[in-house]
Amino acid sequence: MSLKKKLGMGAASAALGLSLIGGGTYAFFSDSVETSANFQAGTLDLNAAPTTIVDVKNIKPGDTMTRSFELMNDGSLDIAEILLKTDYSVVDAKGNNAGEDFGKHIKVNFLYNWDKTDGIIWSTTLAELKSMSPDAIENEIFIPWLDERGGSLKAGTSDTLFVQYEFVENNQDQNIFQGDKLELKWTFEGKQGAGEEK
Repeated sequence: MSLKKKLGMGAASAALGLSLIGGGTYAFFSDSVETSANFQAGTLDLNAAPTTIVDVKNIKPGDTMTRSFELMNDGSLDIAEILLKTDYSVVDAKGNNAGEDFGKHIKVNFLYNWDKTDGIIWSTTLAELKSMSPDAIENEIFIPWLDERGGSLKAGTSDTLFVQYEFVENNQDQNIFQGDKLELKWTFEGKQGAGEEK
């Protein structure tokens, strides 16, 4: 074999050897594992039953109407705080109210329970309640009614609120309200508590 062929064969053998050595540097043990994560948000679902609390006609000064309704937490998260927003409109049947607000003559008594003789938690007029911020009364009506401060309501539980409405007899002429109608809207809002380590 000629020297040229021997040198060529040697170079080829060297190249093959280097490629095997180089290729061998990639041959090592390995393993892998995959992880995953899921994040599902909970729900706040505050409901009331019945949704029409009072629907009475022919009321007169001195009449009272005691009603109860249930607030339910149908969500998966605890409600840490319940706020109450009050709004109403008055239909002036004869157009003679001259700016006098029928809501000033309707008193709301929040009761401990159905028997009003057991005591009133707190009283105010609808006009005063309408002017308050939704969180202004939470410490007035929810502390005795619910066990925890601020009206918390755990997921899957409910509580009953007892309310008495009174057309206040003020011993003055209230004839301007004859035939008038007051349409009340209460909006309860449930709020979550602070975040926590899971």
